[in-house]
Amino acid sequence: MNYGRDFESLTAVVTGAGSGIGLATAQMLSARGATVIGLDLNQGEMATVARWVMCDIGDSASVSEAFSQISKLDILINNAGISAVGNVETATDEEWLTVLNVNVVGMVRASRAALPLLRKSKHPAIVNTCSVAATAGIPNRAIYSATKGAVLSLTLAMANDHLVDGVRVNCVNPGTADTPWVQRLLVKAPDPVAERTALEARQPMGRLVSADEVASAICYLASPLQGSTTATSLAVDGGMQGLRIPK
Repeated sequence: MNYGRDFESLTAVVTGAGSGIGLATAQMLSARGATVIGLDLNQGEMATVARWVMCDIGDSASVSEAFSQISKLDILINNAGISAVGNVETATDEEWLTVLNVNVVGMVRASRAALPLLRKSKHPAIVNTCSVAATAGIPNRAIYSATKGAVLSLTLAMANDHLVDGVRVNCVNPGTADTPWVQRLLVKAPDPVAERTALEARQPMGRLVSADEVASAICYLASPLQGSTTATSLAVDGGMQGLRIPK
């Protein structure tokens, strides 16, 4: 097999493919031979690398309709998600339910719809986008952290449940990535420059993670070359989880 075309003849679905990590993943999968289908509310910038299917993963009917348009599938990248700022005192019940519905139940909806197709594949794989927030306490991110903790546990449970189907299930744990999503959060900060500096400083490498770096990790886990890799969480966080740098 040509390692540069390890996804040749495979079909991949990427949720949240319109921008950021999802777009970078769609671009990388396409460049390595995959046929890519991007599920997102908007087409974004995926036109040259993926077939867009409009989908709201927060809605069961929308997910069912999107997957009814897909006849072949080898790889599912569960990347779509939303963020939230706040702690358990400030966050409302509505905010909790909204973020849980998208970040956790949305991943379940997409996986449930994909599994009948994945069982027919010779190289089936699911990669979930988790976060360093699943394993490190991040200030003022209670809802988001809780949902990503659930994604980490869900990944392990799915990996076990679907061994019998031959479906590998893994996740990536990015640190703070330089994506449009983070840019929107920075714009809302009282001092965007100071906020960005703080985000960079909390990662030991001193910079934000790039979308391409996360996409590369996702493609590694999804690749048929990694047929023995399942129930694995791969950190792409600039050392945030594992390192303690002396001051």
